[in-house]
Amino acid sequence: MKPTDLKSDFKSIVQAHQEKVRNTCFRFVKNPEDADDVAQEVFIQVYESLSRFRSEAELSTWIYRIAVNKSLDFIRRKKRKKRFARLVSLFGFEEGKEDIELPVPGNPQSDLESRERKHILDWAIDRLPENQRTAITLSKIEGFSNKEIAKIMNLSLSAVEGLIHRAKKNLHDKLYKFYEKHL
Repeated sequence: MKPTDLKSDFKSIVQAHQEKVRNTCFRFVKNPEDADDVAQEVFIQVYESLSRFRSEAELSTWIYRIAVNKSLDFIRRKKRKKRFARLVSLFGFEEGKEDIELPVPGNPQSDLESRERKHILDWAIDRLPENQRTAITLSKIEGFSNKEIAKIMNLSLSAVEGLIHRAKKNLHDKLYKFYEKHL
């Protein structure tokens, strides 16, 4: 597909990839509204960069690489804002309001246990090095193959396999220590 064809076909590109891009962003930023914002940034960049797309990778791989990078950028910005908010709070200002989770219908006990397990797993994943966190999220949560992850992260297949292996080991160690301490 020529770059001029891509620009004229932007609407179909968005329709074909918007749900997966939004889900990918959500897995990183963990907030639906933020995921929508990041996904919108992804498609803005896709639109602005279509003329430079060289078809060296598949279009979908290129789009998901942008989604991962935008999501990681968002997380970094958010961490900087939190550090600044902590400084501000030291001087007597409020840090801001907390997000409120809405209840989910179903069995309250099992819903609570599921949320707690998800929260603990998210906590452990958030403490992985960024490249391991990215690889394990794309693999185990988003369902990409190692070959696809290698293209998205611009790494070799063996590097991705190593990242996923180390991520699993680190997660195992973090979760083992957590449950050993809290159970």
